[in-house]
Amino acid sequence: MKVAVVGATGLVGGEMLKVLAERNFPVTELLPVASEKSVGQEIEFKGKKYKVVSMDDAIAARPAVAIFSAGGSISKEQAPRFAEVGTVVIDNSSAWRMDPTKKLVVPEINAKEITADDKIIANPNCSTIQMVVALNKLHEAYKVQRIVVSTYQSVTGTGKKAVDQLMEERAGQAASNPAYPHPIDLNVLPHIDVFEDNGYTKEEMKMVKETKKIMGDDNIRVTATTVRIPVMGGHSESVNVEFEQEFELEDVFRILRNTEGVEVVDDVANNRYPMPKDAHGRDAVLVGRLRRDETQPRTLNMWVVADNLRKGAATNAVQIAEAMMKMGLLQEVAATV
Repeated sequence: MKVAVVGATGLVGGEMLKVLAERNFPVTELLPVASEKSVGQEIEFKGKKYKVVSMDDAIAARPAVAIFSAGGSISKEQAPRFAEVGTVVIDNSSAWRMDPTKKLVVPEINAKEITADDKIIANPNCSTIQMVVALNKLHEAYKVQRIVVSTYQSVTGTGKKAVDQLMEERAGQAASNPAYPHPIDLNVLPHIDVFEDNGYTKEEMKMVKETKKIMGDDNIRVTATTVRIPVMGGHSESVNVEFEQEFELEDVFRILRNTEGVEVVDDVANNRYPMPKDAHGRDAVLVGRLRRDETQPRTLNMWVVADNLRKGAATNAVQIAEAMMKMGLLQEVAATV
């Protein structure tokens, strides 16, 4: 299968290439795409060198699938051009997520909604993905009414510029090209993305809106505070969830242990709970610190951790492509090329 990776030289693009290789996605021809200044640069995939190509050349090659991680404005402009030639676009930016004509997909939850007509599919926000993977089966069992979530997000979610800022500051230097308005080392910033008129950040509102869309329930009330911390990979979340139905804690454990994509790490007697360093390089969503909220009925506290570059971005996108392949939707596209 001919596969384009748009934004191949970025942090997430590099992770996408790694995940495609690890999962043995059937890539017969790879088209790494990046900005004009990167055209001709070489990247390695499965021991072979590939030259970065331009957007126009990639579109002309008519790949079966194009996995995008190149920012919202590029996706808005270029994804429809790929779709016009029959390519399925799986987009990692926020450009299409809340478009009512586009599917917002976490494969464990709603891959079955994808049809042959869906040529642009949105990959959700990293923080939303890990939370809904942890909550969806509990929602089916007990019906989620309200979620209060606070996130503790890695600098890799911002990109290479933020990683450089953290490392320079950690080395005792002032950041030469800071990604944030304040130092990030030995600091915590309750500020991810831009502030909106309601006082929430765009990242916080993404979690609110995307959760409802993915879980197919506009009645779920979500309030979020998203925070950047000086960690190099892996987002953590404190999630307080109120259900409509009563639950037994042992049933919650059982449901989560049987939830695809989830690993329960909850053994406080031996100091075992999810941590970003344990999620690094893995696709599982780690869930632990499960306990009742003793201040109100039918309410659960949980701690959710995942590698934001993998399940929060690259792995989820590749899993969408795998699900489409399994449903015969990518083969059909390839056949028309």
